[in-house]
Amino acid sequence: MSEPSYDMLVVGGTGVDTVVRVDALEVPPGDSVFVPPVHDYVGHTGNGVALGCHALGLATKFIDFLGDDIQGKAVLAAYAERGLDFSHVHSPHGTPRGVNLVDPQGRRFSFYDGRHPADLRLPRAFYLPYLERARHVHLSIVGHNRDMYDDIHRLGITSSTDLHDWDGRNPHHRDYALASDYVFLSAAAIHDRLDEVLHTILDEGRARLVVATDGAAGCHMLVRGEAKSRHFPAVRPERPVVDSNGAGDAFVTAFLHALSEGRAVEECVLAGSVSGAFACASAGTHTEFIDVPGLRAACSRAAHR
Repeated sequence: MSEPSYDMLVVGGTGVDTVVRVDALEVPPGDSVFVPPVHDYVGHTGNGVALGCHALGLATKFIDFLGDDIQGKAVLAAYAERGLDFSHVHSPHGTPRGVNLVDPQGRRFSFYDGRHPADLRLPRAFYLPYLERARHVHLSIVGHNRDMYDDIHRLGITSSTDLHDWDGRNPHHRDYALASDYVFLSAAAIHDRLDEVLHTILDEGRARLVVATDGAAGCHMLVRGEAKSRHFPAVRPERPVVDSNGAGDAFVTAFLHALSEGRAVEECVLAGSVSGAFACASAGTHTEFIDVPGLRAACSRAAHR
């Protein structure tokens, strides 16, 4: 196989988010309420990882299904403007969308319209040439890329995935959890079973490590060969928090960037935490990404607090 052309291949997870700012994450009385201006953003998890890696200087390729609709055209225009290398297969089902409610503290609740049917798959003839040129592949849990793992393992390429708020049981997420080398998830749905779920991922799968992010409480990491998970406190944001959309993707991006540099896992966690905190200071989904000088400077400041 020839020398890899891509430091990072991101598969799946683009779409458009509509962000609505609300006073609280609850249904208000009455049948309508005035809100600040509603904005659409090119977003979703693969978008955040791909653009974040691109901003950090990694040679990044992003592939996905995309609809021939207004949202799909917005995605293509955004990537052309940012210079992100993106290729897609047309989806007759349209471009996925999400509606995110964001409260004054930056917390969000997302209504995700995945719209792709469960049996949809990226054609092997489409993805394989890109996979064969990649050093690392990150798979979003969109379903249509799940059959790629056989080729990923055959080629000896490392892989990662983000399970988001997995409950530790849903079989859709479980397939990704057990087939990836680096696994990320939110602790939101597993607080009472955190150690159990983290150990299950390592004991039953191939992961080298698993990280469960926990918002302002920091994160938990379990490394293969270690008996107990370790807790890391959150990094204090250097700017006011306005929106948590994309914070998890920013964590994953900087963690993987540090990992690609051969950093110790503790340094990878610090980089991820700094990047996640940075993302919380930007309104909207994936509107601002930390760069390498900014990441290194912020990591240095955080390490010496």
